[in-house]
Amino acid sequence: MLMLSTMTMIIFIITIVVMMLATLLSKKTLLDREKCSPFECGFDPMNSSRLPFSLRFFLIAIIFLIFDVEIALLLPMILIIKSSNLMNWTITSLFFIFILLIGLYHEWNQGALEWNK
Repeated sequence: MLMLSTMTMIIFIITIVVMMLATLLSKKTLLDREKCSPFECGFDPMNSSRLPFSLRFFLIAIIFLIFDVEIALLLPMILIIKSSNLMNWTITSLFFIFILLIGLYHEWNQGALEWNK
């Protein structure tokens, strides 16, 4: 019993020492301009808010959101394959993927996926 409490105390002391060393070694500078400033949509918050901005950034973000939501709709299709008619599931899945590919081709053809123009 005495050995168990001694081991517990040693482990506790080692843990405290390691936590204190980690705290001392990971000190960050609080006065760094870049770390203190919030990052909002590619804007520099220290400059004027009336500067023109690129709509390409927002276009890429919207395209990402659209395709991200569509991927979230594709994932449950794998789970319902067992409980649905195979022919209906295949037609629905292929139609959905076809619409995705047409949208991707359209965005690519319009040049929305090219950052430099």
